[in-house]
Amino acid sequence: MEIQYLKHLQDNPMRNPHAESKYQFRIKPMSLEEIESLEQKYNNGKQFPKALRELLYLAGKDCYVFDYNALDSMDEMQEYVRESLAEFNRDIGRPFFAIDLYGGIQAFYVCLDEGDDPAVYGGVYEGTDGAYPDWNFKVAETLSSHIYSRIERSKKGENIF
Repeated sequence: MEIQYLKHLQDNPMRNPHAESKYQFRIKPMSLEEIESLEQKYNNGKQFPKALRELLYLAGKDCYVFDYNALDSMDEMQEYVRESLAEFNRDIGRPFFAIDLYGGIQAFYVCLDEGDDPAVYGGVYEGTDGAYPDWNFKVAETLSSHIYSRIERSKKGENIF
């Protein structure tokens, strides 16, 4: 796959390039077949936006700029987020794909109907007790800019979450 939007991730495949191997936190790719399986299940067989496909292709199994939590796969993360949204009567109302989990109460996701480099949204679905009346909010204008920003913050030693 030709990388168009996520060249910065492709050029920065690990968090700590000078550390011992176990502390480098290398990205781990997903095969095209695995991506197509996810597209079948979560986007009615249509291709995901290009930037999302690139993310999955480069780092669909592990990515140091996102927390895939203790879940074993992207498919498991999608199921977890959808179950959590349903449990707390939350509805995004559009086709989406979760890319990051935060603290077990929030997911970051892209909507699958926003073009090749979609915006990133956050959705707080658990334990808000009214603290987040706007439980669903935009985090970044594009997936590529969100990833770029997190890589740069990581390089500076800042908390990227």
